[in-house]
Amino acid sequence: MKPIAVTMGDPNGIGPEITVKAHADPARRPPVVVIGDPDVLARACRTTGTALTVRAIDSVAQARPTRGVMDVLTEGGLPADLAPGTVDARAGMACFRYVRRGVELALRGEIRALTTAPINKEALRLAGLPYPGHTEILAELSGTKDYAMMMANDELRVVLVTVHQSLRTALDALTTARELEIIRLTDRTLRGGGLAHPRIAVAALNPHAGENGLFGREDLDIIEPAVRGARAEGIEASGPWPADTVFMRARAGEFDAVVAQYHDQGLIPVKYLGLERGVNITIGLPFVRTSVDHGTAFDIAGHGTADHTSLLTALHQAADLTAGPDGRPADPSPPT
Repeated sequence: MKPIAVTMGDPNGIGPEITVKAHADPARRPPVVVIGDPDVLARACRTTGTALTVRAIDSVAQARPTRGVMDVLTEGGLPADLAPGTVDARAGMACFRYVRRGVELALRGEIRALTTAPINKEALRLAGLPYPGHTEILAELSGTKDYAMMMANDELRVVLVTVHQSLRTALDALTTARELEIIRLTDRTLRGGGLAHPRIAVAALNPHAGENGLFGREDLDIIEPAVRGARAEGIEASGPWPADTVFMRARAGEFDAVVAQYHDQGLIPVKYLGLERGVNITIGLPFVRTSVDHGTAFDIAGHGTADHTSLLTALHQAADLTAGPDGRPADPSPPT
């Protein structure tokens, strides 16, 4: 079975610590190779008290899944003076190299999925890399134009129409075409995961779904036409529903996923249920990518106390999404 590749994230954050903890956890199921720095990961083992042997390898073919051993694909050395808990351009560049290597492996079919530990947006910027986050890096490196962020746990799935931008510019970015694109991506992803007829709720932008234009016309003029268009294509979409109740309804089982209009509208409900339970999934890519739903946590980096549950959950989600006979995501047929 092909392994899942894990990028260790920002060397100065908690990524190395949660990577070694998840790797050593007896509950871990899928075989794993790590993309990162062996010295940093060995230090994380000492910091966390994790009993692992870190073994540097040059290719996925050299990996030999063994309990108690972590196979690490090295991607350039790191300077010895990098300090946990600090923002550093050199760490930002290293994060990018790890993700780039992972995308290359995924596109060549050498790994079954890619799971990522957290990176720091400020470190990326200091390194001269014009990306607001993982999602945009993955999309550009894989040549993907239609993509979106899905946040999921065992009670709720949320897909975002707009992601890492100011609220003011996010409102300007909402179009009927974009809404429909996200609804389609959500439907294909859920059917690829085994749901024959996904029920997709679209969250309204304005309070009370705009009250028929009294609180703004975006829901009438932008979102509602997209929902109608999706239903005309055979997608079981509905809305726009008032955002103050739609997530509760989805959690109760009325819907399989909610399309949210902007970052905090969608992520607050998911993260309120527990950071350790959430998984970030980039949908629309030509390979499966999952990630933790938290950041680099520089305030506790180097202390050995970071919780690795979200990374372990992300690994298991990646394994489940690639559980087919060829280890690749399902390619669902169009809706009928």
